[in-house]
Amino acid sequence: MHLELLDEDIMALFEEEVEDGDRDKWIMWFDGASEALGHGVGAVLVTPDDQCIPFTTRLGFDCTNNMAKYKPCTLGTQAAIDFNVKLLKVYRDSALVIHQLKGEWETRDHKLIPYQAYIKKLTEFFDDISFHHIPKEENPMVNAFSTLAFMFQLTSHGDLSYIEFKCCGKPAHCCLI
Repeated sequence: MHLELLDEDIMALFEEEVEDGDRDKWIMWFDGASEALGHGVGAVLVTPDDQCIPFTTRLGFDCTNNMAKYKPCTLGTQAAIDFNVKLLKVYRDSALVIHQLKGEWETRDHKLIPYQAYIKKLTEFFDDISFHHIPKEENPMVNAFSTLAFMFQLTSHGDLSYIEFKCCGKPAHCCLI
């Protein structure tokens, strides 16, 4: 995803060299946020033609900070399955989650083991799925979505249908000309 920003110091949120084998791969970023106000999670799917599909959810149950780190991975992975994605690259700024999902670190927390097992089960729906750790500053969009999720006070069945983000290239008064 390459977004041009008005601030000259920031040229892109995230950009990577795409190898020929990765041209058909979707990308997913995910993040979770926990505060006294509640817990929110966010995920963004990016299609091979750079269309962003954001998801955000407020968690209506009590959970630990690490549980809130795993939950958005399940949200985004389930969404990718719903879109019949077969090739997926997953990015997260939490070394704990990524290294545990890759099997490089042992998962000892009994509250995280079911999340890890469930995500491993979901990976069977993909021909190729890979998990990658990125620095926190390369994950700002989903961090904003996860924070946004717990800022709204919703009832248990009071879902908001969607939030639309658009990029406006000119001031509104130009439409009168």
